[in-house]
Amino acid sequence: MGDGRRETGATALPILDAVVIGAGPCGLAAAIALRQAGLSACVVDRDCVVSSITQYPPYATFFSTAEKLSLGGLPFVVAEAKPSRRDALAYYRAVVTYFQLDVRQYEAVESIEGAPGGFVVRTRGRGGEVREVPARAVVVATGYWGSPNRLGVPGEELPHVSHAYSEGHHAFQQAAMVVGGGNSAAEAALDLWRAGARVTITHFGPTFDKKIKPWILPDLENRIAEGSIGARWNRRVASIEPGWVTLRDEGGNTERVPADHVYLLTGYSPNVDLLRASGVSIDATTGIPSHDPATLETSVPGLFIAGVVVAGFDANKVFIENGRYHGDRIVARILGRPAPETPGVSRDLDG
Repeated sequence: MGDGRRETGATALPILDAVVIGAGPCGLAAAIALRQAGLSACVVDRDCVVSSITQYPPYATFFSTAEKLSLGGLPFVVAEAKPSRRDALAYYRAVVTYFQLDVRQYEAVESIEGAPGGFVVRTRGRGGEVREVPARAVVVATGYWGSPNRLGVPGEELPHVSHAYSEGHHAFQQAAMVVGGGNSAAEAALDLWRAGARVTITHFGPTFDKKIKPWILPDLENRIAEGSIGARWNRRVASIEPGWVTLRDEGGNTERVPADHVYLLTGYSPNVDLLRASGVSIDATTGIPSHDPATLETSVPGLFIAGVVVAGFDANKVFIENGRYHGDRIVARILGRPAPETPGVSRDLDG
């Protein structure tokens, strides 16, 4: 596109074709698609590159194969079938270097101002410095890390309560409560037990979620069956206090369960604050921003979404596997071309 410049006081700033907000895998993929199309772009993130992956437990492995996590055609080569957290961090660092992406880390976006063809993305660095980045289009790929689904119960903010899980060593010979029924909760419960914690897992449903990793579920079910890990189904957390969690069943009956460490692994919701402030309507039921599914352009022309934010509250519909292709649709819209088909996800992730 053109090399227009925007006057900001006495300084003329180059107008980028696009600013990508969010340096997760899907944001990086969008930046690569823009670059490969000959468009100028930068990526801005309030944290480091792929910061969500840095929050995974150190031992974590991915559900997908390395091939399905690769970006821009750059091979993701690992020795094992499923890449590890460390493998992924190294690969995505290589992606930024290989494609020479302009990634501005630790720079929080405060607002998106202007109109199509003349947006201004206002950012603030960790030192307080403010920067204005003019662009013709903006891609919001902010993901969901840092926006946990809160229970809204007394004691949720106590220091022994966490919405993330790293490793079980801290709970050695201590009582630990894991709240949730998904993969994160299942893996955390097993890891805590192996680290010598006294573990109880609780979930508001009658059993685990349907998409538990097949190599995890039998192990956990066996530990519960033998009594090594306690389980409380059809329970909700009523309150948390030092050393205890009070659970309530569907009939209103309560039970106090010992818990020196509490892990609320109840998932995350996409961060849509920037979109809402920019005039994009958000469906109250689904959490999905108003957008064209074919082009991913929101109700504000020139403002796009990519990655898990496309799926609203149902984050399990968008993974790196399919979100990595969102940038191709956005580029097609910017260049006035037909939207390409997005490949589906693996059978073990679909449904």
